[in-house]
Amino acid sequence: MTEFRAFHNTDPPHLLSLWHAAGLGRGAAECLSIDAFEVLIFSQPYFDSNGLIVAVEDGEPVGFVLAGFGPNKEESALDYSQGVICTVIVHPKFRRRGIGRDLVLKAEDYLKSKGAVNITAGPSGLLSPYLVGLYGGTRPSGFLLSDPLAAPFFESIGYDAIKSIRIYQRDLLGPKPPIKFHLVNIRRKMQLMISDDYQAPNWWWLTRLGRLETLHFELVPKTGDGAVASATVIGLDLYIPKWEERVIGLTDVFVKEDERSKGYGQSLLLEIARRLQDELITKLEWHVEESNTVAAHVALAVGYYQIDTGIVYQLISR
Repeated sequence: MTEFRAFHNTDPPHLLSLWHAAGLGRGAAECLSIDAFEVLIFSQPYFDSNGLIVAVEDGEPVGFVLAGFGPNKEESALDYSQGVICTVIVHPKFRRRGIGRDLVLKAEDYLKSKGAVNITAGPSGLLSPYLVGLYGGTRPSGFLLSDPLAAPFFESIGYDAIKSIRIYQRDLLGPKPPIKFHLVNIRRKMQLMISDDYQAPNWWWLTRLGRLETLHFELVPKTGDGAVASATVIGLDLYIPKWEERVIGLTDVFVKEDERSKGYGQSLLLEIARRLQDELITKLEWHVEESNTVAAHVALAVGYYQIDTGIVYQLISR
């Protein structure tokens, strides 16, 4: 008989074993140590043991679900009305017995007890309290289609797909994009500034991305004016054993509103690629929401190609 309980301090080795056994696909970091879970999940200031629910049979954990909340508008604290189911895992030997569904139902009850009026499955964007650095690559982007069981599972228990995120990569060892002369002119006028002491814009960014190695890039006019475009890159070292190569993720890619459609975004991405190529990085990764057609065009224009898709699901009614 399966029992369900909140997280215990003795659980981490069992949860790590379940993570590795689950077959989560290319987007899940593997060969992890317990320290990775400690730093990126358990030590979060908002971690609640009641939101990590463990399924147990004969005293051994056989599955778990991790649930949390998104941030308020100021990104200075949690917004308990926005619930997120970040992952649900059941050991392959115990599947098809309803354990996964029961775990999700327990997670829904937990989220609603805290005030959630909206529940999504698959952390993404700002609604990603956990799994930054552990699932998805550059950042969590829902459940990946390369995670073969996720879509049929959530669709079978009453969740609808509400958002799609395209995952792009660029091979820095492959052919370079063709030269575009308007970008050559931009390069003559601009310089790339790099900072490793980037000041976190808010508490929510610091608690999640601040735990990873990051560098901040800015495209700045040589005249000394302010930056016209910027991006932050994230080290993805936890994925090296899985991918067998060094990949860097791009996030917070931004172009000033009055400077858009002038090629600065493409120029920034090309300059970042040139700089990281010197550091023996083999690939770059960038996640773009399907609705952001401009960013998708920029990605393709500078040599990125789509390798995966993330889907976010929403509980419509229960």
